[in-house]
Amino acid sequence: MEVNKGDVVLPGDRVKDVSLSNEKEVVILGPGLRRDNDAIFICKAGILKKREPAVYYVDGYQKRYIPSRGENIVGIITQKAGDIYKVDIGASEQASLSYLAFEGASKKNRPDIQIGDVVFAKLLIASKDMEPELVCVDSQGKENDLGVLGTDGMMFTCSLSLVRKILNPDCPLFKLLGKNQAYEIAVGMNGKIWIKARSVQETIAVANAILAAEYTVPAEMNKLCAKIEKTLFLVI
Repeated sequence: MEVNKGDVVLPGDRVKDVSLSNEKEVVILGPGLRRDNDAIFICKAGILKKREPAVYYVDGYQKRYIPSRGENIVGIITQKAGDIYKVDIGASEQASLSYLAFEGASKKNRPDIQIGDVVFAKLLIASKDMEPELVCVDSQGKENDLGVLGTDGMMFTCSLSLVRKILNPDCPLFKLLGKNQAYEIAVGMNGKIWIKARSVQETIAVANAILAAEYTVPAEMNKLCAKIEKTLFLVI
């Protein structure tokens, strides 16, 4: 069956009117899609979506993360093996993180990382035939907000569809929360979010607002944030 953008799709469906042989348009395949010669097929159930200019992906409810190169993730250091740290990113296997994958790191200047620390990193290697590999620097070798997150924050897990929703530029959630709440946040494409606010109560309030946003349309975000702030005021 041939499908178009916005259709409900099933594994085996073929994406219509999109060709990978067209040199004028560079098509990028996101989660839920695979290539077979010049055709694009669906490999998981959901809704076929397109992000301009030409990024196609299948938006479906899932919690099991499938690593994708270039995505930012939030993970937990679980063990150290020689010069490599193992990181739980919520996938089928753990990712590796070298001590040299930090800004300014060297053999004499090793980063201070302990088991249990939360890191915000980027996937450098993500292949079904290789172990995922992380780095905490951008393409210029700069930290750029990546690295070890504070120990006084809170991390929680949500669905991957919620992550894509709140990271959408059209989603007003973070702007509305920022009007009356001061907080730091790191959102991983693997469904893990780290938050630090001025107090434990405010941190929990922001987390509750994010989780509630999964079933809230953008037009109702203002009411959601007002309700969260009212609850927080009563608690304080």
